[in-house]
Amino acid sequence: MSQAAKWSRLRPRIQLRPLQSQQFPVLAIIPSRSSSNSNMSSKAHPIISNTADQRDSQTLILSDGRTLGFAEYGSPTGKPVFFFHGFPSSRLEAAGILELVHRPDLRIIAPERPGFGLSSFNPRHRITDWPADVRALAGHLGIARFAVLGGSGGAPYALACARALPADTLSAVGLLAPAAPWTVARGVADVPYSSRIAALMAYYWPASLQLLGAGVVAICRRLAATDFVARRIDQWIETLRDKKNENAQSQSQSQSQTSLSPSPSPIAAQVVEIEPAAAKPVKPAKLPQETRAALLRSLFEPFSQGTAPLVREAQLLTWEGWGFLPEEVLYDRVLIWHGTDDTQSPIRIVRDLAARLPHCVLREFGGETHFTLVKNLGRILEELVPLEEGKGDDGEENEVTRKS
Repeated sequence: MSQAAKWSRLRPRIQLRPLQSQQFPVLAIIPSRSSSNSNMSSKAHPIISNTADQRDSQTLILSDGRTLGFAEYGSPTGKPVFFFHGFPSSRLEAAGILELVHRPDLRIIAPERPGFGLSSFNPRHRITDWPADVRALAGHLGIARFAVLGGSGGAPYALACARALPADTLSAVGLLAPAAPWTVARGVADVPYSSRIAALMAYYWPASLQLLGAGVVAICRRLAATDFVARRIDQWIETLRDKKNENAQSQSQSQSQTSLSPSPSPIAAQVVEIEPAAAKPVKPAKLPQETRAALLRSLFEPFSQGTAPLVREAQLLTWEGWGFLPEEVLYDRVLIWHGTDDTQSPIRIVRDLAARLPHCVLREFGGETHFTLVKNLGRILEELVPLEEGKGDDGEENEVTRKS
């Protein structure tokens, strides 16, 4: 029996009980330095900044009483792009988009799925429920037409919008390193063992996975609050900043028309700037402590309501399924950008997804992984939302274009 067939036989066929978000809440809350009754107060470092931009922590009360959390970045009058975060993540993931790419003409809106960040947890929510939330948020913001971009685990939610929302509502649909459906007929042999094990736990032992996740988050919180880890993070940030300055100087000397600037992401990748470096406003550099606070805030925000939302989404993205077939997405052009060396979402199953979508363009980036694909974010955004009408990206030598 093939490996794929063995894993296919393990697909759960059971009725799930709804998860409770606070059944196993995150186990540790780290006190600040002002806490007088804690023996850790002299060593603790604040994890969440108290001076967060109010635009990144907005909420909307939906018609059924649920809270939808969302963030906005960029120009309030820019071209709207709804960004659907990965898994597990939150609205704060979108903060890095305009740090990587200088696009003052964009307005990034990042809603959170149920249970992550500020959004109310709904143990029975489905991927097919998402378009209604997006429609409500667009109406609240007075946006009649917008693009959607789903990153990694957010990709099925972008396809759900392409399937359910009126075509004239969407200006573009894009999937960045998308999670693909786990089709039993084709097997999941290429999917990492860790993902397969987590998927099986989410079905057969959801409470155990929820408790395990809560324990991991609690340990990470405590470690992040120590002086030792804080210093190491600050040193790492300083190293990346030095590399950024060195690369920026090198590129400015060798190029006069197009500037290449290093990404502030952990991979320290380079992204293609859309405009000359001289056109980009110079911002004062953040202190390492400020960057660390923002990084840790983004890391822990998805688990602010516990780990039940993580388990529920693991079920939806794997064996339970999306609730619709890719063949049902009739939107006239779905764009996919994916790295050929992606091990989190292997290229084989993404090619299968692209072949099943009626109107799809798959752009493959040779040698890029799930995390290094962000180097090409400038080109990707320019294709999704062109600077000029009709302008797009026809690909380059390291990129294979597949159309279906």
